[in-house]
Amino acid sequence: MENQFSRTELIYGKSAMEKLHNARVAVFGIGGVGGFTAEALVRSGVGSIDLIDNDTVCESNLNRQIIALHTTIGKYKVDVAEERFKDINPDINIVKHARFFIPDNSSEFEFEKYDYIVDAIDTVTGKIELVMKANEFGVPIISSMGAGNKKHPELFEISDIYKTSVCPLARVMRQELRKRGIKKLKVVYSKEMPAIPSTNNKNPDGVFKKAIPGSCAFVPSVVGLIMAGEIVNDLTSL
Repeated sequence: MENQFSRTELIYGKSAMEKLHNARVAVFGIGGVGGFTAEALVRSGVGSIDLIDNDTVCESNLNRQIIALHTTIGKYKVDVAEERFKDINPDINIVKHARFFIPDNSSEFEFEKYDYIVDAIDTVTGKIELVMKANEFGVPIISSMGAGNKKHPELFEISDIYKTSVCPLARVMRQELRKRGIKKLKVVYSKEMPAIPSTNNKNPDGVFKKAIPGSCAFVPSVVGLIMAGEIVNDLTSL
C-alpha cells in the first residue's frame, strides 16, 4: 500500500524504514545547513527530531534558509520548522529547544537518548562540546565545517577531520580535538578557498569590524543534504 515514504522504501527496504521511524536525531542549528538537513530527515521518515536554535527568521535569511519566507520573518526558527515539518509528516515527534547550545547548558540535553547528532552550529566552543558529548555517550555525530564565503557546492565532501585541509574552521577543530584526545570526527568540508566579502569592513569610526560571511542559496543547502544522506545511510546500516 502506497504511503508518503513508499519511494524511499523502494531504495532502502522495509526494515530500514522501521529503523528511521524509530530513530531520534538532534539537529543543533537549523539555519542554512541544518534546516535542509532536518527537512531531508523528516522527508526520509526519521520519527523523532530535536531542533535546537534560538534565532528568529530575519530578512537576510531569505537567500538561503529553507524555513525563511516573508511570512516567517520575526518568528522563532524552531517554531517555523515545527509547523513546516508537521505539515510534511503529521506523525513526527518534535522536541524544540529555543536556545543556543553552549558548553554551559550542555547538561540540559538528552544525549543518551539520541541516535545521531547533527552539528550545524557556528561557534567553535559549541562544536567542540558537541563532539565531546557525542564521544562521551557513544552517539554518532556529523559536523559541518565552513560553508560561508563558498561558491562551489560540488567541492564539498565527507571526510574525517584529520584528513581535511585548506578549510580554516577544520584546521582549528583538528587542533582542539587533538588536544582533547578525540581520534575521529565525520565532517563535511571543502578545499575551496573562501571568497573575500566585498562589503566595506569598517565601522563609521574607521575601525575594522568582524566580517559577516557571505552565503548563497546553493552551498549551505547542498552541505545540509550531504549530511542528511550520510545520516540516513548510517542509521539504516546500524
